[in-house]
Amino acid sequence: MSIAREANKDPRFVEMVLRESRSLLRVKPGIIIAEHKLGFIMANAGIDQSNVPNADDAVLLLPEDPDASARKLRDELRKTSGAEVGVLIIDSFGRAWRHGVTGTAIGVAGMPALIDMRGNTDREGRVLKVTQVAAADELAAAASLVMGQADEGMPAVLVRGFPYPLRDGAVKELLRPEAEDLFR
Repeated sequence: MSIAREANKDPRFVEMVLRESRSLLRVKPGIIIAEHKLGFIMANAGIDQSNVPNADDAVLLLPEDPDASARKLRDELRKTSGAEVGVLIIDSFGRAWRHGVTGTAIGVAGMPALIDMRGNTDREGRVLKVTQVAAADELAAAASLVMGQADEGMPAVLVRGFPYPLRDGAVKELLRPEAEDLFR
C-alpha cells in the first residue's frame, strides 16, 4: 500500500506492476520504474492502459515471450508469402535523460537485434572500439514513428532495405547484464 501512496497509483495497478517485475528501481509520484521479469527497465513494468477498453478495470501486459511471438508471426508470414523476413514486436519506452517515448524492440525474429561493429574501421581508417548498433531498436523507432502512439490504429509496418544480413536474433542481445549496468 505504501508504494501505491508514494506513486499516487491505484493499489490494484501497483499489484500488477509488482507481479510483472523482478525489482523496483525508483518510485515517484506518477511513475514506478521497474525491471520487468523479461529484463526490460521501464515505467510501470510495461503495463499500459492506453487504448484498452474499460481501462479502469483492465490493463495491457507485455507478451510472456515476445521473441516467440515474433517467431510465430515470422513463420506465418513465410508460410503465406514465401518471403524471408525479420519481425519485431515493439513497445514505447521512455528513456533516462530524455523526454518522450520511442519505439523499442521487445521481441525479435529473423534479424539481428545487435550489430557488433567493433574491429571495423570508420571513414578515416580508425578502428571502432565500442560501436554496437542496436539495429532492432533503430528499426523499432522508425516503425513506431509511422505506426503512431495514440489512436492511429496502424498495428504493423513493412520496412524494406535493412542494411545488414538477416540471421536469427533475440532481444536478449540488447539487454545489458546488471553487472555491466553503469547506473545500478
